[in-house]
Amino acid sequence: MKKLLSTKYSAGAFNAAMLLVRLVFGVLMMNHGYSKLVNFGTLQHKFMNWLGMGSTMTLALVVFAEFFCALFIIIGLFTRLAAIPLIVVMCVALFKAHNGEVFGDGETATLYLAAYLVLFFVGPGKISVDSMTGK
Repeated sequence: MKKLLSTKYSAGAFNAAMLLVRLVFGVLMMNHGYSKLVNFGTLQHKFMNWLGMGSTMTLALVVFAEFFCALFIIIGLFTRLAAIPLIVVMCVALFKAHNGEVFGDGETATLYLAAYLVLFFVGPGKISVDSMTGK
């Protein structure tokens, strides 16, 4: 019981937790990106036109973030850099698509946003390609 109430943690537990965060949120986001990637042709004319870039360009950037950046996060390569597009996409999803409803329709976007902010600030942990290459 004493260990459960302790605020101390080991480096191994921290690195395993960061691996778990990367895997769970990376795989779940990659699934969103994959569905947009395979349905790109049908979605490109229906997608949101963000900042006047056009719906096709906006969808392409979202697919890049949700699929390819999520893949980088899963393997732990350029983790902090890959988290930036995902943070932007989740902010747009939360504040534009879900009208900032943190506790309503935008709850999922809020959870993703929180996870990618954690990865941005903390990094990938030791169990990552970034750590193996000495970055």
